[in-house]
Amino acid sequence: MREIISIHIGQAGIQVGNSCWELYCLEHGIDKDGTFKKDFKRGDDVKYETFFRESSVKDKVVPRSLFIDLEPTVIDEIRSGDYRELFHPNQLINGKEDAANNYARGHYTVGKELLDLSLQRIRELTDECDGLQGFFLFHSVGGGSGSGFGSLLLQKLASEYGKKSKIDFCIYPSPQVSTAVVEPYNCVLSTHSLLEHCDVTFMLDNEAIYDVCKKKLHIERPSYANLNRMIAQVISSLTSSLRFPGQLNVDINEFQTNLVPFPRIHFLLASYAPLISLENANHEQVTVSAITNSVFSNDNLLAKCDPSSGKYMSCCLLYRGSLTPNEAQTAVAEIKTQKSKTVNFASWSKGTGFKCGINSSTPTVIPGGDMAKIEKSVCLLSNTTSISQIFNRLNRKFLLMFEKRAFVHWYVGEGMEEGEFAEARDDLLALEKDYESLAEDIDDDEQVEQQEY
Repeated sequence: MREIISIHIGQAGIQVGNSCWELYCLEHGIDKDGTFKKDFKRGDDVKYETFFRESSVKDKVVPRSLFIDLEPTVIDEIRSGDYRELFHPNQLINGKEDAANNYARGHYTVGKELLDLSLQRIRELTDECDGLQGFFLFHSVGGGSGSGFGSLLLQKLASEYGKKSKIDFCIYPSPQVSTAVVEPYNCVLSTHSLLEHCDVTFMLDNEAIYDVCKKKLHIERPSYANLNRMIAQVISSLTSSLRFPGQLNVDINEFQTNLVPFPRIHFLLASYAPLISLENANHEQVTVSAITNSVFSNDNLLAKCDPSSGKYMSCCLLYRGSLTPNEAQTAVAEIKTQKSKTVNFASWSKGTGFKCGINSSTPTVIPGGDMAKIEKSVCLLSNTTSISQIFNRLNRKFLLMFEKRAFVHWYVGEGMEEGEFAEARDDLLALEKDYESLAEDIDDDEQVEQQEY
């Protein structure tokens, strides 16, 4: 078996987790109490064990997951919610006091108290696995628990499970919409840790997903549930090859090998298509070529940046549903020829920039949700130099506050040193420079090529 352990940290991580487990249960015909639905037709080659382990009770499964928060409110919602019978009580861990949007509280003081218990639970989960693939971490980097405790736990996972993949789904601060004044501090401090201890990081931001919900799904006032269900579809596409049969399977380790050209350059963009609302469902023609085209448009991106202003270093297209490898190859060839101006590749990856995965399971939708049932879908994971726009935005906001040393005393009071701010800032500025130098190298190579011609 190839198992994945999901770790959900802080309010954002837990709420995204709720939507993910809701979708996994529907995909595998599992009821809200963890028992298999009697009328569900399950193929012999469908492997639900990737995300679930069998209980000693007949026909009952338990998720391979851990929910951690420094305050009880959000986890109490799970304990009293529809899925309360699904999760093992030991896998729901909460403290007594909040991190209060403070990275230092999550990392040094309040978070430290929950660290040993969390690691013990993770060891128990890993002992139950036959062939652990890696860890999925879900958290935001703007709050206190997600940024502070998330980076603390990542450090420990890196030292204890160094060879296992650590794939991170981060909710990054949006350009306009902000939920806390100190978001830039928490984010820069957390990213400093992500750079070192994470293998692949997927950047998500609420503002971009709000726009997708409004433009594509025609939801006038999207809630967090709408946003999280869209993120869940992306995460389900990533792991569909581990769980369902397909013509061209993609392993979790293949994401790193194909999408991360240098260890520090591991921040990826995700986009998903088709996004069709229920009212438009009967009027749309969903072809492989059309969904491949739309997945490269800015309207389908789940983070605010403009890939056409940078260069792609690598792409991974994960198809699901009723299609053939030939259709996928034709669609990719069209992108290379017809969209060559907007989908610019680095000179060293122009011929080989695409990785494809094809899975035969059709996408599942939540009953009563916003997305229409479709026969085929594609998820694009891309590594592009334009992601430095997000870091540039963060660095600018961080420097504006840090020059005045505004709010710094709250962090120092929790045991942090002021030097850590400067160290994290320098690391992120260096990352921005790394992306810039990659883009410049690419431009230089192209100029040399043109001169040769």
